[in-house]
Amino acid sequence: MKRLLDHTTVRRVVALLLLLALWETASRLNWLDPFYAPAPSAIGKVLFSLFAEGQIWTHLEATFSAAMLGLVAGLALGIVLGFVAALMPLLAQLIEPVMILLNAIPRVILAPLFVIWLGIELASKVALALILVAVLIFFAVYSGIKEVDQRLVERVRTLGGDRRVLIREVYVPSVTAWIMGSLKVAVGFAFTGAIVGEFVASSRGLGYLLQFAQSSYNAALTIALITLIMAFVIVLFAISEWLERRLLRWRYV
Repeated sequence: MKRLLDHTTVRRVVALLLLLALWETASRLNWLDPFYAPAPSAIGKVLFSLFAEGQIWTHLEATFSAAMLGLVAGLALGIVLGFVAALMPLLAQLIEPVMILLNAIPRVILAPLFVIWLGIELASKVALALILVAVLIFFAVYSGIKEVDQRLVERVRTLGGDRRVLIREVYVPSVTAWIMGSLKVAVGFAFTGAIVGEFVASSRGLGYLLQFAQSSYNAALTIALITLIMAFVIVLFAISEWLERRLLRWRYV
């Protein structure tokens, strides 16, 4: 399995390098308009200058703070609401319709409303990231509990297990797999919320820089920032996969 994964990684890296080489060659031969599609070398220079001049750090801090706070808070809220709705049918009649409604709309359209309520600073970005993550995790937890085999639940009750035992020994192991399966999507949602919130209204952050790049028609800066965001999200994806393997080791035995 590990050898196959290594081979897959090597092939992906080679394919990426070939794509960059073709892109660079097409740019140098003037087959691509640099206004619309700058060469990879030009994008690399922009990235280097962002870090060399130090102006990127305050924007990275703002975006990461909003994304990670929204991710953690969204995970906590989604898990709590998922358990409450799954285990308390009366409360489920209140919680589930709200979550279905939030899931039915593109939740990023709430960004302007959060800006009105919470201002242009960190809170509005955290709120948007939180709502994106919480709805996703709620349905993962809610579905995970509902999918538990009722025969197993009845056996635990027959042996004298109360609700605490059911939660600890049955529901939590089941839900963990569902949460870990949704964690990578949640990471992407958290960054989406933070960056969209910054794009709508902010004084700093990667979304703010993207808005500036768009307004100045700076394609090189736009692609550089998108590349930077993708790189960080890929790193967080890898961490999520590592956590999934650690917490669900029984699946990989």
